[in-house]
Amino acid sequence: MTRSTHGGHSGPVPWDGGGRAARHAALHERRRAMRAHRGDRRPARPLARVAAGAGVLILAGTVVVGVGVVIAVIAQVLLVLLVGMVALGVHGLLRNAARQRAAAAPPLAAGAGAAVTAEQAWRRARADFQRLRAEFLEHETDPMAVLRRPALSDVAVPSTARFVDAFSAAQALDTDGYPGEPYGASYLRAVEAARRAWRAAVEAADRIRLSGLSPEERRTVERVVKLLTTARDSDSEPERLAAYARARSELDRLDRAGIVHLPTPARAQLDARARASCPGPDQAVPRGPIRPCRGA
Repeated sequence: MTRSTHGGHSGPVPWDGGGRAARHAALHERRRAMRAHRGDRRPARPLARVAAGAGVLILAGTVVVGVGVVIAVIAQVLLVLLVGMVALGVHGLLRNAARQRAAAAPPLAAGAGAAVTAEQAWRRARADFQRLRAEFLEHETDPMAVLRRPALSDVAVPSTARFVDAFSAAQALDTDGYPGEPYGASYLRAVEAARRAWRAAVEAADRIRLSGLSPEERRTVERVVKLLTTARDSDSEPERLAAYARARSELDRLDRAGIVHLPTPARAQLDARARASCPGPDQAVPRGPIRPCRGA
């Protein structure tokens, strides 16, 4: 109990427990109102916290994705390197196996293969030489061809002389069967040299033709060509005999003068054609200078 002088009276005042409780309740209510008031002034703080959390999550996801991409790239690079190493290893094994097989192969088999190849090359060269010989012989036995290309039968022309030498060298090495090595290789070289020389001689003869002759000599050659054409194509026996006779006379004169050299095969061919045109023993000999038939 306490004493009080309130209202000018003194005396004991009873304990007011209910007033203190009211004051505590009012103070508590005031504090709660203040807290509520402070909460109303900061309404965005929970959203900011949510946004901050979401940003942290997004950043963490980006980092995780980036790390995953890097790991995937590294894995691919490692896979490519591994495949390359495996491929190199397999290639090395195959190459070593091939070397071992080559080393283990008997030397006689390789030698036999080389011999077959050399023989095949020789056979091809011989076929080429036979064609060349036929072409050369066709020119040498045809008087008309000689008159169109007189330089091809004249060894005074350098290209023709080189061909004759090359042809003779290949002819000397020509055999019926494969001669073996090194003779086969020598024959190949000789045939190739003869073929090149023949092409050069033909080209030179085509350029020269009758350019080295005088106008009179050129007219004589052209006249012989006409005579031979008449002797070949005429249906008249006397005309053919007369044409052959005059052609032979003109060719002999050109040959003696060194203007046109008629090869021996061409002369023999001309004589054979003239003899074929001669009349039989029971036929009358036509008039005219038919000299080829007298010596036939």
